[in-house]
Amino acid sequence: MNNFDFHNPTHIVFGKDRIADIATLVPAEARVLILVGGSSAEKTGTLAEVRQALGARQHDTFNGIEPNPGFDTAMKAVQKVREGGFDFLLAVGGGSVIDATKFIAAAALFEGDAWNILLQGGKNITQALPFGSVLTLPATGSEMNKGSVITRHDIDAKLPFQSAYVYPQFSVLDPTKTYTLPKKQLANGVVDAFVHTVEQYLTYPVNAPVHDRFAESLLQTLVEIGPRLLTATEPNYDDRATLMWSATLALNGLIGAGVPQDWATHMIGHELTAQHNIDHARTLAIVLPALLNERRVQKHDKLLQYGERVWGIRTGTDDERITAAIEKTRDFFESLGIPTRLSAYGLGAEAIDVVVRQLKEHGMTQLSEHGDLTPEISRRILEAAL
Repeated sequence: MNNFDFHNPTHIVFGKDRIADIATLVPAEARVLILVGGSSAEKTGTLAEVRQALGARQHDTFNGIEPNPGFDTAMKAVQKVREGGFDFLLAVGGGSVIDATKFIAAAALFEGDAWNILLQGGKNITQALPFGSVLTLPATGSEMNKGSVITRHDIDAKLPFQSAYVYPQFSVLDPTKTYTLPKKQLANGVVDAFVHTVEQYLTYPVNAPVHDRFAESLLQTLVEIGPRLLTATEPNYDDRATLMWSATLALNGLIGAGVPQDWATHMIGHELTAQHNIDHARTLAIVLPALLNERRVQKHDKLLQYGERVWGIRTGTDDERITAAIEKTRDFFESLGIPTRLSAYGLGAEAIDVVVRQLKEHGMTQLSEHGDLTPEISRRILEAAL
């Protein structure tokens, strides 16, 4: 394991009825812009709770952030921030709303074309507005990290950025706010958290037993609660709380600190979302099994460890055990109602050329923990995912 610094300034407020804590978390003199997606936060009463907690603070609301937050929409919010003199942002929603808020927080104070934030991966961010979040859809972990992904639809680009300036100051995690989620979104959340964990774990051994066991416990937990979340006739608080906390821990930086990370599955998946508007988690489910099979030599030792510790696979040759681990992964995704083949989304071989071209266009030519996953290897992965 390499030397590392782990710094995460986000204050987590976890549990039922904790939205009321916003009254003490947001500065009393703040001018607050609340950012939301569709109408669900209003319909469920979450937005009313937020407004009540804000009390006498001046505040307004920006609606309409998309599931894959768009650059143009975010820039409209930036305009509203500037014109209204807002100095504190509050994201109410899932990872997409929080991702958009991170970009808006940085872009509102950015001089020049804000698209350059994405082109440079956030390295040119020198300041951002403070913000907090109220999480309603556990999946991305954006509530406790410094990363974001923004889509520019006019050029079919979905690009990530990171900056220490865009950590949420606080995030409110109330598991009861997930009670109205459709099962499709619960399944997406499980898969998203699962693949986030895999990207930081399933690489090569570096003598990091604490990180390995931590990652494996998250994976085992998601395997355990995933089916229960989808078959329960009524929401179970403990299972919803477990999903919410697992998704946060999967990408708050801790399990990836000081160890190699992959992220090729995500980069390929981003292009599928940008081109075909497939849910982010579902693109991960398409790509990951095919990628693991393609990279079974490079990931040999960790695939064996993953198979044994997560799936209990202990017999057979190395190749047989690796194949079984990959198939267990695919079967898990499918059991949650998430197809793992491009054909299930109406895509054939003709879609692959465009994705590969976009990977090249966006500089995604040296992916993986080794930096050796080329566009041609990405092509083979997508062909295997047909």
